[in-house]
Amino acid sequence: MGREVAESCVDSLLIEMVSSYADRFYATKPELAARRIESIGYQVGHQLSERYTMDRPRFGDHLDAIKFICKDFWSEIFKKQIDNLKTNHRGTFVLQDNRFRWLSHISVDPSPDSSVTSQDTSEASVENKAAQAASMHLYFPCGIIRGALTNLGIPCAVSADISNLPA
Repeated sequence: MGREVAESCVDSLLIEMVSSYADRFYATKPELAARRIESIGYQVGHQLSERYTMDRPRFGDHLDAIKFICKDFWSEIFKKQIDNLKTNHRGTFVLQDNRFRWLSHISVDPSPDSSVTSQDTSEASVENKAAQAASMHLYFPCGIIRGALTNLGIPCAVSADISNLPA
């Protein structure tokens, strides 16, 4: 049995990291904050994939590595398997998690006292603000997946689609 960290600690770390980079260090440069958060995730994913594949033979092809990410790696990180895996058979894979744990606690204050103006308190505006907040929180897990895949010999780009929160 390996060492584990309380889920609340990981949640707090992610929240504080995003807050620090997006609101303090790079408040005027959100794209730079996103790159820094993603690069931290990349290092974490690279090291975790090294740890989780230490006793395994190298994967034969990209599909075997993707299946490892969907079943074993995702289960270790997010405590569940991927809900759906799709591919176009030309190197593009879509991994779908319908209840992504790290987004389940994100909320946005719709009150006029928050950064949303009283004119913009419509439901669409609140959803847009929630999507912006969620997207900043997704750079870290995207980095984790990119780091893991790169370590498995798959150079890639990883992006997230948050059309249906918390999916």
